[in-house]
Amino acid sequence: MTFTLWFLIAGGLLIFMALAGSVLRRLPLSTAMVYLTVGLGLGPLGIGLLDLDLVRDAALIERVAEIAVLISLFSAGLKLRMPLSEGRWRLPGRLAFGSISLTVGLIALAGVAGLGLPLGAAILLGGLLAPTDPVLAADVQVEHPGDRDRLRFSLTGEAALNDGSAFPFVMLGLGLLGLHELGAFGWRWLAIDVLWAGAGGLVIGWLLGMLVGRLVLYLRRTHKEAVGLDDFLGLGLIALSYGAALLMHTYGFLAVFAAGLALRRIEMQSTAMQDIAQDTAPLLQPTPGTDHAEQLATDPDHAPAYLAQAVLGFNEQLERIGEVAVVVLIGGLLATSQLPSASIWFVPLLLLVIRPVSVWLGLLGSHSSGTQRWLIAWFGIRGIGSVYYLAYAVQHGLEPALAKQLAALVLTTVAASIIVHGISVTPLMRLYRHKQSAPQHGRATEGENQTFPEA
Repeated sequence: MTFTLWFLIAGGLLIFMALAGSVLRRLPLSTAMVYLTVGLGLGPLGIGLLDLDLVRDAALIERVAEIAVLISLFSAGLKLRMPLSEGRWRLPGRLAFGSISLTVGLIALAGVAGLGLPLGAAILLGGLLAPTDPVLAADVQVEHPGDRDRLRFSLTGEAALNDGSAFPFVMLGLGLLGLHELGAFGWRWLAIDVLWAGAGGLVIGWLLGMLVGRLVLYLRRTHKEAVGLDDFLGLGLIALSYGAALLMHTYGFLAVFAAGLALRRIEMQSTAMQDIAQDTAPLLQPTPGTDHAEQLATDPDHAPAYLAQAVLGFNEQLERIGEVAVVVLIGGLLATSQLPSASIWFVPLLLLVIRPVSVWLGLLGSHSSGTQRWLIAWFGIRGIGSVYYLAYAVQHGLEPALAKQLAALVLTTVAASIIVHGISVTPLMRLYRHKQSAPQHGRATEGENQTFPEA
């Protein structure tokens, strides 16, 4: 009976979201808020159908969150249709490496001084909560591959990059707790966990993305083969780049993101930087599997754009399914990971002080406007990446009492982020779009059409 009930609940939820999706986009609500509410209702606080414990079920939670993040990172790479030499990349780079380091440091300070955590646990907490989320931040990410808006591009790039840049801090925290080898004076952590794992992951993903993408396009253009099943191609490239990165002891999240970037780069080189939203979108309307779709897939001029968009479309659907699964799990976990009232202050401190301070310091001297900086500072959405890192740490031997303490902090912060950012995203982004479309005394509107040489 329980298995049957799960089918009924899943079917009802997915159909409801399909019918109500357009309405939610106009309201100060997000889909994640609905999924969180469902998770709470299914958990011990509701009907008790979803019985999860972070320590006991860490392996399951880690795998589900891991898959959701991988799909989202690959999609993010495909969306960012911008040459790496473009100045816009400097802004997400500063956020993902500079601001995240400041965030970890400030969280660690709050953990030691305010929460009484040992240094290793405080740094681990910083690594868990510093990265923004590529899955739940869909409403503030680039809207299409031709989107050049500085705010959305920066938030998308930051969310993709910092899922890898946070890993060294997680490993440092585990090392200080005696759960990971750091080496004498931290040499192994610096050489392997920081330098090799980060750079190696990016290189492996980029090379595999280029290799697979060019092979498929060669077979399609030259021999009219390897047509169709682009969804298999996307999933295969995700799995291949992630597996190869892990085999080489590098960060698989960065590898998957780089593979998506490489596949989009092939399309960019082939189409000479056309505006994909205007020039190629009409070409991609036919349903895959039709004769016209097959003709486009093998056409020398349109094959790269067709490939990139077909893979992206499928991955975006999977991304939504992953969001449902993980956020419902988060709702179910909240009942067993309640944050003591004496520690509630930490959540607003992170969202209202630590994130804004880190962003403003990280973006000093950039060409972003004050409005964009404030919105970037506010939309530091915490979510599925933090849940993955938490389960990863538990799987690496985190002491159960400490694991439950960190779980309460992380899950409460994620739930609060889902609620406050879900309520604010629609009105704030509507105001931002209005400001962007308004005339600026004869000058180009800010962010959308201007070209900035530097971040």
